[in-house]
Amino acid sequence: MCAICGELRRDGKGASPAAVHAMAERMVRRGPDGAGLHVQRNVALGHRRLKIIDLSERAQQPMVDADLGLSLVYNGAIYNYPELRQQLQAKGYRFFSSGDTEVILKAYHAWGESFIEKLNGMFAFALVERDTGRMILARDRLGIKPLYYAHTPAGLRFASTLPGLLQAGDVDTSIDPIALNFYMTFHSVVPAPLTILKGVRKLAPATIMTIEPDGTSRHRVYWEAAFDPRPEDAAVSFDEWQDRVLDKLRLAIQRRMIADVPVGMLLSGGLDSSLVVGLLAEGGQKQLKTFSIGFETVGQEKGDEFEYSDIIAKHFDTDHYRIRVDSTRTLPALEDCVQSMSEPMVSHDAIGFYLLSQEVAKHVKVVQSGQGADEVFAGYHWYPPLMQSHQPEADYARVFCDRAFDEFAQAVEGRFVESDHARAFIAEHFARPGATRAIDKALRLDTSIMLVDDPVKRVDNMTMAWGLEARVPFLDHELVELAARIPAEFKVKGGGKHVLKEAARRVIPSAVIDRPKGYFPVPALKYLQGPYLQFVKDVLHAPEARRRGLFQRSYVDMLLAEPEKHITPLRGSKLWQVALLEYWLQRHGIEGS
Repeated sequence: MCAICGELRRDGKGASPAAVHAMAERMVRRGPDGAGLHVQRNVALGHRRLKIIDLSERAQQPMVDADLGLSLVYNGAIYNYPELRQQLQAKGYRFFSSGDTEVILKAYHAWGESFIEKLNGMFAFALVERDTGRMILARDRLGIKPLYYAHTPAGLRFASTLPGLLQAGDVDTSIDPIALNFYMTFHSVVPAPLTILKGVRKLAPATIMTIEPDGTSRHRVYWEAAFDPRPEDAAVSFDEWQDRVLDKLRLAIQRRMIADVPVGMLLSGGLDSSLVVGLLAEGGQKQLKTFSIGFETVGQEKGDEFEYSDIIAKHFDTDHYRIRVDSTRTLPALEDCVQSMSEPMVSHDAIGFYLLSQEVAKHVKVVQSGQGADEVFAGYHWYPPLMQSHQPEADYARVFCDRAFDEFAQAVEGRFVESDHARAFIAEHFARPGATRAIDKALRLDTSIMLVDDPVKRVDNMTMAWGLEARVPFLDHELVELAARIPAEFKVKGGGKHVLKEAARRVIPSAVIDRPKGYFPVPALKYLQGPYLQFVKDVLHAPEARRRGLFQRSYVDMLLAEPEKHITPLRGSKLWQVALLEYWLQRHGIEGS
């Protein structure tokens, strides 16, 4: 797990080491263990290293293989690299390091662009061919690792984070009206290639981008999960689906234990993280370090789930850490939390993951997380109603979208009001072939889009802010492919994740399975009161906010007057959503309007 960046010039000049160094230095916290810079004519590659696999200097990046004429910067983890290494050695390749980075170089040389389909893991990388000058950017199937890029007057730059990319300058930082419509409507999700800034784009998941020396480029999507049923699955029983899920999940979890440093577990007390702990214990893992976080209760909304995480920790005899955060710590941490966001992330639990990661990083460098199971196994409340929906697009939008287009038009200044891009996007995705029923259309959209640019991005940014690598076994692409094939009836029954819940009964205590569904609660950011409300007022009344003029003052004043009355269908604060975007722009010194 690291940070990568680079520049490809096409104006006849050499690449700028200073620009690449500036980007890399902005991302030090993602890679505090080392730095590297490689320049060859019009290409410069930069790297910040977090040592997880092959701790020696032989694995230092940028990695250059002079014999093959290839150079590479890479962020992530290839879990099946030992198998691939054996295959490559059988083909005659010799290795000078023992980790996964060099495997990518050799695999590309051996199999060409199709090698990426052999990789099991999370990754984003840039690979350069010395002799042709060609650059290849790529991202893993589920978008677990980020990759941003910008076309500049001189060529192209890329980086693991958006703020890192801005550090080198020459980027249009004006607000993208289409992205703003997504942010305010589609639960703050801005799908690739868009970002909130016009001049910055992000590579879509499961995509290879090839850039030729003359600047021309092409994108190829190399993977997509199929949600339509297969004829051979018709005879598969519910019990057999459970067997298959557990088998795939066991494999995914064991793959993610590959490291040359200890691996811990984020234990929320929910089904998903508890099941991962249980399967690790079943596989012989002893004294696993587990970590839970809790906040103060606000009103009737409880701020922790320790009673459930304690059950799992005691049952499997983990080395458990309870982390309790009071309100005096949360508010001061918001500044640095937002500073660590590559894009504005409105979900209340961002600060939870940030503070949890701060503590966890004192003990381990790698953790597994239960993120992704709700999207993959249909755990959210909006899925069951879609089983009988005759208006799937409208029914999905009603429960997922934060506000209708007319409210969006009342919220933002008129220059940002074009059309309802977010609703058109939903309609486009629901109309695509490959998923026939409404429920499967929704699951496909959430797995390929929402998951990537909400929970997955949040976990990556908040953990990496403390040099902590998070691995997500529920997003193993083979498990995702399997889950997509399971009949929706087996997933949505009983409020959701039925097949996963019933499989889990073989492994973990039922008290954790049958509990009310929880989440990572931070009540103070949902019910903005006292110092939190004053903080939001200060942000929205700041001179920068008035100069920028993103939001209509009448709308802001309405939210400020009664914040508790303006809650989104997914139970988020509309006021916090508005304030977070403005605060993110302020914290990153972005003047765009």
